[in-house]
Amino acid sequence: MSYGDDYDDTRTGRLPSQTRTRLPEQEEPASRRAPASPGRSIITIVAVIVILLAAIVFANLSRDGDGGSGDGDGGDGGNAAQATAPTGERPVDGATNGIPTGHPRTEQGAQSAAANYAVALGGVEMYDELSRQTIVETVYAPDAAADRAAEFDDAYSNPEFLQRIGLDASGTAPDGLTFISRTIPVGTAVVAYTDDTATVSVWYSSLFGLAGTESRNPVTESWYTNTYELVWAQEDWRVTDFTQEDGPAPVGRDQRASTAEEMADAIEQFGGFTYAR
Repeated sequence: MSYGDDYDDTRTGRLPSQTRTRLPEQEEPASRRAPASPGRSIITIVAVIVILLAAIVFANLSRDGDGGSGDGDGGDGGNAAQATAPTGERPVDGATNGIPTGHPRTEQGAQSAAANYAVALGGVEMYDELSRQTIVETVYAPDAAADRAAEFDDAYSNPEFLQRIGLDASGTAPDGLTFISRTIPVGTAVVAYTDDTATVSVWYSSLFGLAGTESRNPVTESWYTNTYELVWAQEDWRVTDFTQEDGPAPVGRDQRASTAEEMADAIEQFGGFTYAR
């Protein structure tokens, strides 16, 4: 079929004006470039991936070298919490009247002292007059012990206070009931520190109340933060004063509350801890 046939003109053989002409195929030059080898392309891709992975590894190593996430010794850590991992240093030399004493003259020693003293000052023994006197003399600095002992006596021997928490005038629980007062430190933080003074906050939970079937003050859990002012005296850290504030308190889980008998048994079976870091 010719172009003229398409247009009913076989004599002229003219090309229609809308038709594109096709040029004759030209001869391939002798120096035509060979197609790329598939094996060479794969090698190139692998090389690029290796270079990218090496760059990522180098960037991560550089970041770690700058101390971005290392454990460190807390020198430049600001207010970051330090882990309570063992340091190889002996936390205390011994105990006095059942309270850990002989803490080292370091930030770590000040934190250990604050945590241990929080346990002592939050225990059941503070409700007994003789035990309370011993605790105050052990925990507080000599210059502050007398004044603090008088303040504690006024508070812990107050008849209205004792009646409100279910104890008699001597600080004793009624027959058939077990009085529970226990402090459980969760963490410590150094607010300020010198070789002679330290300010340390202790975040803790507290168990408090009367365990027993007839108790009107069941054992409950509370959360507080105590901030202790410490001084270096008599070769140990001693308390001069402290303040208390509520929380931080976590959201309680939906757990079945233990019976009064279970709680009383737990207190008898599980002794309290002293803390040192």
